[in-house]
Amino acid sequence: MYCSELGEKWHAARAEPSIAHLDAASAGRSSRAVIEAISLHLEKEAVRGSYVAADDEAEALQRGRRDLGSLIGHTPEELSFRDSARAGLRAILNSWTLPLSPTVWVAKNEFGPNLDEFERRDFAVRVLPSADVYGHVDVDALENMLQFEQPDFIHICHIGSGNGAVQPLREIVEVAHHASVPVVADMAQSVGHVPTVTGADVVYGTSRKWLTGPRGVGFVGVRADSLAQVEVESSESFIAGQLGLGTAVSEILDLGQQQVFRELASIGRIARERLHGIGSWEVVEPVDEPSALVTLAAPPGWGAADVAAARDKLLETGILVTAADSWRAPLLAEHSMLRVSPHLDVRREQLDELATTIRTMGY
Repeated sequence: MYCSELGEKWHAARAEPSIAHLDAASAGRSSRAVIEAISLHLEKEAVRGSYVAADDEAEALQRGRRDLGSLIGHTPEELSFRDSARAGLRAILNSWTLPLSPTVWVAKNEFGPNLDEFERRDFAVRVLPSADVYGHVDVDALENMLQFEQPDFIHICHIGSGNGAVQPLREIVEVAHHASVPVVADMAQSVGHVPTVTGADVVYGTSRKWLTGPRGVGFVGVRADSLAQVEVESSESFIAGQLGLGTAVSEILDLGQQQVFRELASIGRIARERLHGIGSWEVVEPVDEPSALVTLAAPPGWGAADVAAARDKLLETGILVTAADSWRAPLLAEHSMLRVSPHLDVRREQLDELATTIRTMGY
């Protein structure tokens, strides 16, 4: 049984999976309509020519921009596309005129490869204080810090890759803007998953995760009134992928984005309640964290190889999850974890099967 009627609709729009797909945080399952939009356009390019085919789809491409913009609080003109979220971040940093050795403040859930991009450019990175052990930014402490010092910008992973904590991004933006500090938001794990209209100056993300669009399509949004002087120019883009992304976004809007967000939060709570303490595995996030990204800390004494072996065993039994190594959130996590990220069409029996299999791998 699906967790909701919404899950039944989500499932009916997609091919029947051969596994229990609990890995939307890596890449969600695209609908038949998304796949058809991509394949039809690729065929049209072969028949009509790539540029003519793109011109034919100008209205659909603009509609897709408008729909995506509505999810993240940007106008269509403020959006540009890249092939991934990381490529989006690189485009932002490469086009931003910053002082030598600029300072960036980040949260503890910062994505490891993002830190690599900052280090490569000789950024001075400062870690913001957390309000709890989950890595949520202490907004009051941030506000106090900003009275005495201002970084060149604040970079926030709205939801990180290492756990399901949702950062209080709207509140962070509010106090940062009061101090005239721009905020850049990594929305790779949050767009299509939780509310993402936050007022951040610059946002970027990807199509392939919770939006369940195609791989190879990322986006950047720079507000016209941004405190950050960033001009990300459009580059050669995957038009068929943009059409697929537009279709994926329209499906979420048609279902009702707030309903989708509430249902995913409910699924996260159900999963955490079902999995916590099974076989000495411990759920990392608070049970009521409003996300469907769930991480499990391994039994004492387990290392990265053991967690990877657990993931492999689950896959052998037909359950797809991720072994989330510590590089995903090096400021927060010291050990590898199992990452479970079910989408709307998860079945309760799939979570039961996951719990049963995990129990056999614990103590």
